[in-house]
Amino acid sequence: MIRYLTKRIILSIVTLLVLITATFLLMQLLPGDPFTGEKVIKPEILENMKEKYGLDKPLYIQYFNYLKNLLHGDLGDSLNFKNRSVNAIISESFKYSFELGLRALIFGIIGGLIIGIIASINRGKFLDSISIFIAVIGVSVPSFIIGAIIQYFLGYMFSAYLKEALGLTYNFFPITGWESFWHKLLPPFALGMSALASISRLMRSSMLEVLGLDYIKTAKAKGLTSKKVIFKHTIRNAIIPVITYLGPLTAMLLTGTFVIEQIFDIPGLGKHFVDSVRTNDYTLLSGLTIFYGAFLISAIVIVDILYGIIDPRIRLDGKKG
Repeated sequence: MIRYLTKRIILSIVTLLVLITATFLLMQLLPGDPFTGEKVIKPEILENMKEKYGLDKPLYIQYFNYLKNLLHGDLGDSLNFKNRSVNAIISESFKYSFELGLRALIFGIIGGLIIGIIASINRGKFLDSISIFIAVIGVSVPSFIIGAIIQYFLGYMFSAYLKEALGLTYNFFPITGWESFWHKLLPPFALGMSALASISRLMRSSMLEVLGLDYIKTAKAKGLTSKKVIFKHTIRNAIIPVITYLGPLTAMLLTGTFVIEQIFDIPGLGKHFVDSVRTNDYTLLSGLTIFYGAFLISAIVIVDILYGIIDPRIRLDGKKG
């Protein structure tokens, strides 16, 4: 196990270094600079600003200085937010993206597993057809469309009806913000629908495959109840492909999505990412990209380890036990 973990950590570091290098080089290709925008700045002032942030040095020196700062956990200072570091911006905004993603992840996992299991048990029946319909909607309709639809029907029409019928003084489903419990209902639903659909489809197909294996037929022949066969033998083996999928899914959802945060006016990382691209804030854009990449790599490594723990037949050295 130690050998496997060492190998995975080294590979992750190399991957992260490639990401850092590619991000740094791509930043140099962005048109314009982060200081002028639509403003007219005197050349001497522009040179002073470039010198302050080290942008007047040769490219290779900028690169090695950036690596040195990263080794100390310093992502640099934002070029557009005065006296604010990228670390502080991420620390302040990530909690919103994380909570949004965590709620969407829980909704997607629990809902997807339940729907997938019910669909596989009722293959070809009405409940199976309903689950397939939900999966098709979740996969084919983008999250921002789902977000806009539920904003209108639940956040506007249904809330207006409840306010009139029950005499409420507040919206039951607020369409913007991230303050109260009610604010945190619609965004995770819109964000998690795609995850729910993918997990339900994956769980359904995996369950059907496992239910057709010989050892399941043997268990049934021995007189085990359907409930024991499903919960003791089938789900544990069928869930393995879902665990594999959770790596990139977790990283994606826990860092939030730009569109959902914009639609529901949530002050997460997505807003800063979009603004950093628009304003050519090199350090903020690089810092956010590296943060996203490191989070994704870490999630994949953790899921690989869980994969071996959940299924003892799969050893962490990659060989079958």
